[in-house]
Amino acid sequence: MPKKPTTTKEAMIDGAFRLIREQGHEALTARSLAAYLGCSTQPIMYQFPNLESLRELAYQKADAFHSEYILADADLLGIGLRYIRFAKEEPQLFRFLFQSGRFSGLSMEDLIRSPEVSGVLAAVSAEAELTAEEAVSFFEPLAALVHGYASLIANNAMQYDPDAVRNALTTIAEGLEKAELVKKP
Repeated sequence: MPKKPTTTKEAMIDGAFRLIREQGHEALTARSLAAYLGCSTQPIMYQFPNLESLRELAYQKADAFHSEYILADADLLGIGLRYIRFAKEEPQLFRFLFQSGRFSGLSMEDLIRSPEVSGVLAAVSAEAELTAEEAVSFFEPLAALVHGYASLIANNAMQYDPDAVRNALTTIAEGLEKAELVKKP
């Protein structure tokens, strides 16, 4: 009778997520994960003959973690601030999610319409009382600003200053309202 596996598929996905969170997505190899989990590479290679399938499942776990984190605030400003704070608090996960080449070649509109952003777009649409198309137009400049701040912070190219970030986001949102991209209640 074969020995029952001691390292489950879920434990491997969880371990890959934690390894990426701590050391970055470049650190994920079968050997590094095996060392991290305290097992041999054999169970990993059995469950995931292709490391890309494990990387994809780790990505899905990281994306769900990120979405839950940023959507903990219901208002648009809070979502933007949490997105940027996530980059400060979880720089390895931020780089894995947004700077690992997954979205290469996509336009800003493609990114905004991607399934990963649907929860944020729904919040934008509901809060600002916009149609789906209006929400995309309103969200695009905000997304560029928020993501720019987050990228600079995640890569240690800029210090995190929550007050400056809040002021910048508020100023941009007010400018968009003046441009009549947001319906007034």
